[in-house]
Amino acid sequence: MKIRSLPLASLLAGSLLSTAHASDREELLTLKNTTLNLIQLLVEQGVLDPKKAKAMIAAAEQKAAAEAKQQLQAEAAAGEEGESKAAKTAKSAAVDKSVRVAYVPDFIKEEIRQQVRSELKDDVVKEVKAHAREEKWGIPAALPDWVNRFKLSGDVRLRGEWDYFADQNPRNGQLLGHDFSPLSYANWLAVNNGASLLDFRTSSPAYLNTSEDVQRFRLRLRLGLDAQITDGLKAGVRLATSNSRSPVSTNQTLGQTGQQYEFALDRAFLQYDYVDDKGKDWFSVWAGRTLNPWLSTDNVFDSDLSFEGISATLRVPLPGGNPKYVPPLPNARYGTNMGFSRPNSLFLTGGIYPLEEFQITSKDKWLWGSQVGADLLFQDVSRLKLGVAYYDYHNVKGQPNTPELAGGDRADRNFTAPQFLQKGNTLLQINTDGSGAAVIPTRVGLASGFQIVNAVASYDYTGFGDTHVILTADYSKNFGFDARDIARRASRSSYGIVNYADGLRERTSAWQVRLDLGTPQIVKRSDWNLMFAYKYLERDAVFDAFTDSDFHLGGTNAKGWVFGASYGITTNTWLNARWMTADPIDGPKYAIDTLFVDLNSRF
Repeated sequence: MKIRSLPLASLLAGSLLSTAHASDREELLTLKNTTLNLIQLLVEQGVLDPKKAKAMIAAAEQKAAAEAKQQLQAEAAAGEEGESKAAKTAKSAAVDKSVRVAYVPDFIKEEIRQQVRSELKDDVVKEVKAHAREEKWGIPAALPDWVNRFKLSGDVRLRGEWDYFADQNPRNGQLLGHDFSPLSYANWLAVNNGASLLDFRTSSPAYLNTSEDVQRFRLRLRLGLDAQITDGLKAGVRLATSNSRSPVSTNQTLGQTGQQYEFALDRAFLQYDYVDDKGKDWFSVWAGRTLNPWLSTDNVFDSDLSFEGISATLRVPLPGGNPKYVPPLPNARYGTNMGFSRPNSLFLTGGIYPLEEFQITSKDKWLWGSQVGADLLFQDVSRLKLGVAYYDYHNVKGQPNTPELAGGDRADRNFTAPQFLQKGNTLLQINTDGSGAAVIPTRVGLASGFQIVNAVASYDYTGFGDTHVILTADYSKNFGFDARDIARRASRSSYGIVNYADGLRERTSAWQVRLDLGTPQIVKRSDWNLMFAYKYLERDAVFDAFTDSDFHLGGTNAKGWVFGASYGITTNTWLNARWMTADPIDGPKYAIDTLFVDLNSRF
């Protein structure tokens, strides 16, 4: 018998057409199931997309059915001709020395099996590679597990900044004298850190720049790493540049005579997200030095501010919703933070944050916050976010020191001075003299308390394709201002209120209106956006240490316009320019215009 000389296809056809033994049928079923299981394993390993696998199986079954139909038709036609050509067939059989047998030895079956498996594997691999190149798949199963659990991200910003001081402002050093009439121009953070108000030089660190235009170049680099610990739980770390030790800025000013820049630990936190078995995202909890969880604008919290403590957001889904709507990212726009609600839901956010901890007293400084709001989708192209928050700052009021009987003070209330402030809030003198003589202020604290109610609304319309039209409004009111309490505390020191040249008046409201046009987040070339805003921050409306550090060069007691534009120059790289013009609301003239030009890139 010339069995080994028969072609592989003939052997396979002969085995299928012959009367199959039970073992042959088992072999064929094993081969079929092996193929299906191979494809299923590729799906489970993430190499093959489930939809692609289903399509591949359907196409293979359709092709096999067509081929089988053609073969059966051919065999039927051959059967009809067989009876009329019996003699001819017998003659041919006599000439043909090959023998057709119904039994196929095991080693032939194994050879068929190996060849089919090899050909199938090659076809599947080729198709998978083609789809991978086309759709840019990753192959996570090929990497160690710990690599897949880490995500690295970062951004770089190069900034040119030009600060222009109005001609009507007093000249640096012009009003400085022993009468201390210009205390509203004092740099009180520097005074609290040792700068003397008796330093009358025009370059004195104890006084703000009022007249000399400034040009500076700045760099910001932030590097973040997220680690997925287990389902729902991750850890986050972010490093950022900055030698200024400011909670509201991570800028590094260039021009340090070649000195190296520092990295600061900007964030370090754990985050837990609870998602039920139906895929609904119910709540998130953050603990450590965390991101901003609040629906807010930079009137209340600067964009670079991180929060130390515990935050949580509970989300209650509403029925309905529009799957076609693609909302912008939570923090895509400069100066706004859209919180962590989900489209078509109600949300409740709470947070407890220690501001300053002491060993010598139980009166630590705290910030407690809560917010309730709604995130609504409607009309297929609209999103409305509403939030009302209450921010309560505990133990932040400055307290004058207790006078010594023989004069001087005990310095027992120095700790009530803030660790950080910008400018604008009403301040009172902490250092005292028991003799009743006038004492030059060397340490100051906040005069007002801060219990702030803040309302934010943002309406996003996307009826123009990729172009968003976003209108945002923000209003704040500080109910912690108590004029009689301030006057009582201030009377215990010689200068009392140190930065209120026009008397003690309640200035406790802040508001902002803003319009954004274009793409909320620049991600590719030719993406663009424009923004226009008007800001109004009275002296004690918000905590000046945490408000925007760019407008009026930081702080409160300012009003004015902001104009901005961004344009994508390539993938994840864009130019941004903003012009800010700001004037004081109360007190002496101190107008500042500022131009920022930024080159941004993220990875």
